[in-house]
Amino acid sequence: MRSTILQTASNYLLPILLLFSIFLLLRGHYYPGGGFVGGLVASIAFVLHSLAYGTDSTMKILRYKPLSLIPAGLIIATLSMFAPVLFGLPVMTGLWIEQPIPVIGMIGSALFFDLGVYLVVIGVVLTILFTISLETN
Repeated sequence: MRSTILQTASNYLLPILLLFSIFLLLRGHYYPGGGFVGGLVASIAFVLHSLAYGTDSTMKILRYKPLSLIPAGLIIATLSMFAPVLFGLPVMTGLWIEQPIPVIGMIGSALFFDLGVYLVVIGVVLTILFTISLETN
């Protein structure tokens, strides 16, 4: 059963929730938030769209299977963890670019680690929920 009210709300909430999830991702290495919470909010946005339009329609929006986000996120997080070794520093030491970027702020290895976690969380949550949704149909 499709609800016009839910579909309309989903059209407005999807971009707002995705923007908020990116805000949480970028805010995370200074304040509470980060890749995990941002990934959960992004997943909630796609689950809401899935409830309104169906899982198949949401999968078309994503373009890639959520399962493919997991290895991509793991690679990004692993590279950011071991990047300090190239500079003779211990693993997971924070590396920072000297000049802040106007909107984002200071960019460092913590941001890339959070980005990896963000992608892994989205991939895991959507893979689990979409698999359950497609199996019940």
